[in-house]
Amino acid sequence: MQTQTVLRTQERIEELVGSLQTIPTLPQVTARITQTINDPKSTAASLHRIIAHDPALVSRLLRVVNSAFYARSSEVDSVERAIVLLGFDTVRNLAIAATLGQLFKGHMCEGFTARDLWDHCIAVAVVAREMAKMNDDPAAEEAFLAGLVHDVGLLAGLQVCRGKLRQVCERAKREPTPFTLIELEIIGVDHQELGAAVARKWGFPESCAVAAAHHHHPSLADDAWQRMAGLIHAADTLCCQHRVGFHLTAASQSLDDAAVLGAAGADVIERVRSRMPDLVGPALALFR
Repeated sequence: MQTQTVLRTQERIEELVGSLQTIPTLPQVTARITQTINDPKSTAASLHRIIAHDPALVSRLLRVVNSAFYARSSEVDSVERAIVLLGFDTVRNLAIAATLGQLFKGHMCEGFTARDLWDHCIAVAVVAREMAKMNDDPAAEEAFLAGLVHDVGLLAGLQVCRGKLRQVCERAKREPTPFTLIELEIIGVDHQELGAAVARKWGFPESCAVAAAHHHHPSLADDAWQRMAGLIHAADTLCCQHRVGFHLTAASQSLDDAAVLGAAGADVIERVRSRMPDLVGPALALFR
């Protein structure tokens, strides 16, 4: 019986993934920047060439770099200088964040739009990076990117099963049943499985696919990826508890999972919780 259920779920995933051509492709500049993640030969110069071809992106990127969010003591007037000061990974992720948001369009359900979902993704990215930094985790920028795309399965659902996703959201507002269980009942697959497929389709690194696939149940991730999944789970939960953007997926989610505590730590979670407005507010103002 369990095997049959798994097969039916897999069939549903394949059915929806087969419809993913209806989802907008990444903006060309975002796709080219994403390719640098998986290319060991990528350099600061190659990233600069990609960004420099988009004057609007250059302008927005420099606005972010020179904002209070990064508290630079002197103005940064070029992408090359930004890469030197902030590092390749940080500038690459900021460029992705500056362009990815344009895909989040549409109405999810009463009270929530896709822009609210984007706000939530930005917040999770910032909070995950901050917790990683507080733990001296070298994967802080990787956590930012994973947080940024952790809920792309909802974006996919908005395109391939909009009506059913609206039903899920409306029920989640009325009852305490976990969001993913309502998805399985109504859609036949949850946004984690769909999100992992989208992350891979778009060429994001495996850490992003794993974060998308297991951010509600990090202990189910392979051992090598539990730390990242747990970190995104913690950030996601804090952002939903603080009702940042689209917050229906994890408002009642627990932070007691061993994988979560191992990734973030109870002390770090509480310290970040106390700083949520200061962490999230400036980031939302920049990337909306």
